[in-house]
Formats: sequence, C-alpha cells, structure tokens
Amino acid sequence: MTIQGAITPQGPDPKMGQIIKLAVMAVGGQGGGVLTGWIEALARAQGFAVQATSVAGVAQRTGATIYYVEMAPRAEREPVFSLAPAAGDVDVLIAAEMMEAGRAILRGFVTPDRTTLIASTHRALAVSEKMEPGNGIANPAEVVAAAEIAAQRMVFHDMEALALQNGSVISASLFGALAGSGALPFAREAFEAAIRQGGKGVEASLRAFAAGYSAAQVGVSAPLSVAEAPFAPTVPPALLSAWEKVQSRASALPAPVAEMALLGLQKLVDFQDIACGEEYLSRLEMLLPMDDPAKGYALTTEAAKYIANAMAYDDVIRVADLKTRAARFDRIRGEMGVGAAQIMHVTEFMHPRAEEIAGMLPAKWGARAMAGPRTMTLLNRLFAKGRRLRSDGLWAFTQLYLIAGLRRYRRGTLRHTQEQAHLEAWLQAALSHLPLCYDLAVEVIRSRRLIKGYSDTHARGMSKFDRVMAGIAMVAARDDAADWARRLREAALKDEEGRALDGALQTIRSFA
Repeated sequence: MTIQGAITPQGPDPKMGQIIKLAVMAVGGQGGGVLTGWIEALARAQGFAVQATSVAGVAQRTGATIYYVEMAPRAEREPVFSLAPAAGDVDVLIAAEMMEAGRAILRGFVTPDRTTLIASTHRALAVSEKMEPGNGIANPAEVVAAAEIAAQRMVFHDMEALALQNGSVISASLFGALAGSGALPFAREAFEAAIRQGGKGVEASLRAFAAGYSAAQVGVSAPLSVAEAPFAPTVPPALLSAWEKVQSRASALPAPVAEMALLGLQKLVDFQDIACGEEYLSRLEMLLPMDDPAKGYALTTEAAKYIANAMAYDDVIRVADLKTRAARFDRIRGEMGVGAAQIMHVTEFMHPRAEEIAGMLPAKWGARAMAGPRTMTLLNRLFAKGRRLRSDGLWAFTQLYLIAGLRRYRRGTLRHTQEQAHLEAWLQAALSHLPLCYDLAVEVIRSRRLIKGYSDTHARGMSKFDRVMAGIAMVAARDDAADWARRLREAALKDEEGRALDGALQTIRSFA
C-alpha cells in the first residue's frame, strides 16, 4: 500500500550547525541587558542574523535572569531561532556571579563537548545563603570542580573587581572575557566598536573590556573563598599603654587560647572599651585552671571565641555606631565605584522593636517598661514603624551619632544586665558538666553559636538556644551526651524555622 504525498525522512539541516547559541545569567544590577545588547549589536554589525530574548528569574537572588542570544551568518532564507536555551545545546555560557555558574551546570546548559563557560568568581550572596542560621555560604571550589568536568573551556576571574578597578561595571569586563575567549568568530576591534556604538561610559567600559580580555588569556585565575577583612581596633594614643598591657596579658595565655583571645580582645575593645577587654580576660583566666592541657585547652579556646561574641552583643547602640563610621562610607563608595565628583546617598532602614527601645533604658526603668503591657504597646506605636533615614544627611547622621555615643552608658542599660545574666548562666551550665564529661562541657560552650544578630534574628537564636539546652539536659546522663549535644546544635543551624531541631528533640524524647 502506497500513501500519496508521504513525507520522506531527511537528515538534520546542516545549516543548524552554523547557529551560535549563547546564554547570559545575571541578576539585577549586573548589566545583563547591556551585555546582551552589545552582543546583539556586534553580531548584526558583522552581517549575522541574530535574536535575543530574556526570561526573568522568579525573585531576587532565587534565580538569575537568563538572556539568550542565537546568531547565524545571513543567507537567502532567514533562520528560525529558539526563544530559550535548552540543556546540552549552549555554545557559550556567561555567568555574572559564581553561583550562577553552578546553577547553569546543574541545569545542563554547560556540556564538555561544546560549551565555553565564562564566569565571575566574586560572590553576591543568595538570600538562601544569608537566611541560613549557621554559615550558609556555598563553597565556590565545588563549582570550579564541577566546571572542570562539565565545560569544554573555562574562563574564571573576578570580573567585578576588574570592572571596579577601571571605573566601569561587570558587563564590560565580561564582554572583554567573551572576546578574549575566542568563542565568537569576530575580531577584538568589532567588540570594541559595539561598545563605542552604545555611546555611554565608553572609555571606562573599554578599559574594563581590556582587563576582561587579558583575563581570558589566563583562563582560570580566581580567589575561591569569601574572606573577611582583617580586624583591629583603633586605639587613641592616650590609651596605647593600657592597650599594650591587656594585649600582653592575652599573649601570656597558652598558645591555642592566646590566638583566639587576642581576636576576642580586639573585638571587645572596639565594641566598648579596654575595661571590657580586661573583664573578658578575667573570665578566661578563671576558666584556665579548670581546663585540661591534655585536651589542648579546648574548653578555654572555645570559650575565648563565644564569650567575646556574647559580650559584644548587637544592640541599637552598636548598630548606630557601625552605621556612622567613616570606614563604612569609604567601603560603600569603593563598592559602588563613586567618583570624587559624584554625590552618594545612603538610606538606612530602621525597624527597632519595643524590646530594643526598652533595652536602651536604665536597667530599672527598662525592666518596669518591659513588665507593663501598656508601656510596650506605646513604645511599639512610637518606634516600631519601619523608617528610612538618609545617613548621608546631617539630621539623620546626627541622630545615629548621638545614639552611638550612648555606649559609655551601656553598662547601666537593661540590655546589658540581661546579656550579663545570660552569659553567667550559660557558663555555669557548661561548667556543671565539666567534672563528669569534659566533651559535653565544650559542646555547651559551642552552643552559644546559635545566638547572634539583632532584633527578631536575636530572638529566634535565643529560642533555639533554650531548646537545645533543654535537649542537652535530657541526655546529660548518657555516655553519648556530647554527641547528642553536637547533633542538636547542628540541627538548630540547618533551617530558620527549626524543623530539623524539632525532629532531633522528638527523637530524644522517644528514648529519654
């Protein structure tokens, strides 16, 4: 039986192989649209048919906007282009941030048979990373390891830093890396012409482009960790002698303790004053005779870290102090690339709870306010409304500066009284386990890690800490109590809501 007009199967269209497919993954503010516009202008100027589309991410930092470009040499018939990238079918993938490269690999956009992967190694932390109660920062080295397997060729460099060094934005340095990679069949001059055609910030963009082009010649050259800047207090000359004295006192502690104690001492002198540092060292010196040298002074070393964190709590005074420091404004200018002739506006969002306001009052007054529902309702009505303060302006800056100046009265506040009482109770709880189980005492010290932050974040941490301590009390008599204390702490750090901790506590209740 023969069917008239039947379609004869044919092989793939050889012209499909001429289509170059390029995807850019970028979040808001990283210039993904500008970069895509340059690529589109470049291709058209070189006689290519080109189509560019974009698919927005669901929300900020939960997914990048994907800009997708397909191009092919012009022919008699116009090519039919796809609207979105497909797994296993991307020639060039440009990621404007390290974890976006990781997401591209997970989605199958990067394959070893064809994909050139160009990525900036700087980090713009995702909301999920910031929400993690513990250290939620993803390991960028894992992305590099995955890229080495998944990509045909890699260009990894801190494109954000290159752009800032040249007074431009990351889209320009990424465009330079694309040109330097050789992934597109166009000369460097054609790329530069596309930038000039844009007509805005041309010279700065060309400098950043050149830096990105050079980086592509290296291939992979990147810092792969998120490091904090070194921290040290600023000590006035009049207090230098007293500072050197407490510093020598900390250095005299056993080596493993001294290293941590010096960091804690710096933090507390910066937070309050040298007397606060002396109080900190007295606490460590009290613990030291109870410690076990055979255990490497683990108890005192851990205490050196967490006592410093407990004493340098975040209150309204501390927040105002940090927001009014000249170094902070300098850092923001550097990050934003603000020039000498430009004016920078900084807006602070303030949302103190009634508890924070009461905590600033003298201890007796604050306690009376906390005990009165009407007073707390009034404080909430007056202060709990979210407000925005322009700290680059005189009036708002003066308000914050005056609040920061209250730190000389901090020891008399309700919040200080509460923090001191909690600190003493926590240390006594740890030391109560010391005669029977050294390791459990250390784990109780480490549990203080759960408490950090300000306002609601601090309240959630306190709640988790209390639940962990209650769980530890249920298993304290067991031989594996230290292990259970560690499990409880790690469960509390897994999610903001505390679901993992609920599960761990339920398990303990089943056998306790």
